Formats: sequence, C-alpha cells, structure tokens
Amino acid sequence: MHSTKTTDYLTSLKDEDKAILNQAASILEARYVREQAFYNVDATKAYLSCKLNQHDSEVFSVLMLDNQHRLIQYKELFYGTIDGASVYPREVVKLVLQYNAAAVIFAHNHPSGVPDPSHSDKQITERLKQALALIDVRVLDHIIVGESTYSFAEAGLI
Repeated sequence: MHSTKTTDYLTSLKDEDKAILNQAASILEARYVREQAFYNVDATKAYLSCKLNQHDSEVFSVLMLDNQHRLIQYKELFYGTIDGASVYPREVVKLVLQYNAAAVIFAHNHPSGVPDPSHSDKQITERLKQALALIDVRVLDHIIVGESTYSFAEAGLI
C-alpha cells in the first residue's frame, strides 16, 4: 500500500527539488563516498537516499566498485511500479563485467516509505550473489531506501 504521506511528498517534488537532490548526491559522492570508499555505511546510505528518494516508482540500482571499494559507476538499471521492479541477474552480470567491477552494492527504493525487505527482495539478493560469485564479484550490501534506510549487511543478511 502506498502511503498518502509519501505520495504527497513525491508528487510535490518539483524539477528544482530533484535537481537539488541530484546536487546533494554529487556532493556526497565527491566528499564522502569517493574519499572513504564504500566502507562508510552512513555516507553510502545518505548518497543512495539522495539518488533514490526522488522516484515515485521502484528503481533498482547497482553501484560498481573497484577492488578498493571505490565507486566506478552508479547505474539505475531497472524501473518498475509503485510496489516492485523486475530484476534480471543476466543484465546485472553483463553490466558488472562491462565496468570490470570487483564488488557491488545493490540499492532500490520503496515508494511506500517502508524500507523493510520483502521476501522477493531477499530472494533476488541471494540469486544475484550466486550469479556474481561465479565471476568472483563480491556483493557488499543491498540497501533499501524509504523514509529511512535498511542495510542487508547491517542486518546480517549478506
């Protein structure tokens, strides 16, 4: 169920607001994420919140990292509806190979505002981990962005 509070917020975002969120994400990327790599979970969550909170439908993204866990590329890969997005492991593997990533962090938003992982979220994370393990790419985390954030790694699910 899509909460009215979240719907009102997302609907009220103007182009200027979206530009500000993008600018905030760029600042976080330059100051914290690149300098501290992706060892700082709080900086990573803040970065992803700025990137994903502007969407009113579910978006699944991949952060490709080098062997020092520095950002190579952030890519929004799959777009869905208000309550789900189809994720295809084959496309994720192709993308990771294209950027020669050593590790990844997955992220997606929950437009409902509730960041708790669904059964499907847990299943796709495990499938992606298995697929990427075959090509020696580590999955460091899967972060869900809502009104707050949820980290699979912090919850012991990765």
